[in-house]
Amino acid sequence: MKIGFLGGSFDPVHFGHLAAARLAREQCRLDRVVLLPAASSPSKARDIAPPAASAGDRLDMVRAAAGGEDWLEVSDHELRRGGVSYAIESARHFRASCPDDRLFWIIGSDLLGKLSLWRGIDELARLVEFVVLHRPGHAPEVAADGGIPGLRLYPCAGDLPRISSSELRARLCEGRPVEAFVPQGVFALIRERGLYRRAAAGGDTG
Repeated sequence: MKIGFLGGSFDPVHFGHLAAARLAREQCRLDRVVLLPAASSPSKARDIAPPAASAGDRLDMVRAAAGGEDWLEVSDHELRRGGVSYAIESARHFRASCPDDRLFWIIGSDLLGKLSLWRGIDELARLVEFVVLHRPGHAPEVAADGGIPGLRLYPCAGDLPRISSSELRARLCEGRPVEAFVPQGVFALIRERGLYRRAAAGGDTG
C-alpha cells in the first residue's frame, strides 16, 4: 500500500489541511492518508495568545474532521509519545509497523529548504518519500535531492485554501465566525467546549 502522513499541530484542523491530504492522495495515488497530530512541533513556536487547545481537544477535532472519509485516518501516536514530535521517530515507528508499504511524508513547499536541518534527515530519506505541496509565496519547483542522499520528492500542483490555524484562533478569541473554514463537526466541538475563548473571557491564556 501507499500511505501518506500529514503531521501538524491541527490547532484547530481546518479545510486547508483536508485539501492538502486530498491533493496528495489524488496526485500520488495514495491508498490512505493518516493525519498525525503533533504533541509539540519542532518547526514553530506556539502562539501565546490566543490560547491553544489541549492535546485531547485537538485529537477529537481531527477525528471529527476525518469522519466519513474511508481513505482518511487519524493516529494519536505522537500525542501518546509526548515531547517534541520529530518526523524521524514517527517514521521509524510506522516503518516497523508497515514494513512492506511505501510511506509518504506530506509537507508544504515552505519546508522544502529546511529539510536538511531536520533531525536524522539522512535516515528519514531512506524510510519515507516526500510529497511536496505548493504553498503560496514559496517556489513550487522541487530540487533533485537538496544535498540529501537518496531523497525522493514528488511535487503536487494545485491551489490550497489560504487558511491559517493561528488566524482562526485569533478569530475565535475575538468572537468572529469560523464556520466557513472548518468542518461542521469541528466547529461543533469548538463551540460546545468553548475552545480558544479564554483570553476573550479574561482567563489565563497559559
